Amino acid sequence: MKKSNINFEIDLDKDNVPEKIHWSATDAGEELTETKSISISLWDHVQKNSMRIDLWTNDMPVDEMKRFYIDCLGGMAQSVLNSTGDEFMAEEMNMLCEKLVKHLEKEMREQK
Repeated sequence: MKKSNINFEIDLDKDNVPEKIHWSATDAGEELTETKSISISLWDHVQKNSMRIDLWTNDMPVDEMKRFYIDCLGGMAQSVLNSTGDEFMAEEMNMLCEKLVKHLEKEMREQK
């Protein structure tokens, strides 16, 4: 059986706020790659609920964080479609993404 590892290294400041986040994966060459945010969801099949780890660096811009979560939601929509075939649920999630993108675009225009 093949095994693959995904690793995260988090540099924290004195208040335990992430300053730098690096990740590596055995299937991606194992070189450390820097990122500004990670969002990991796990399903606890015993408790029938999810557990989440959300981290972002102290220098990640707010507009990029919002875009990151819109992208995460869009990825989940595709995963729902691929894993369950539920087109309705995937489409509803995608429509929410479109609505949120418009909201973000409006925010950006108002800031200028």
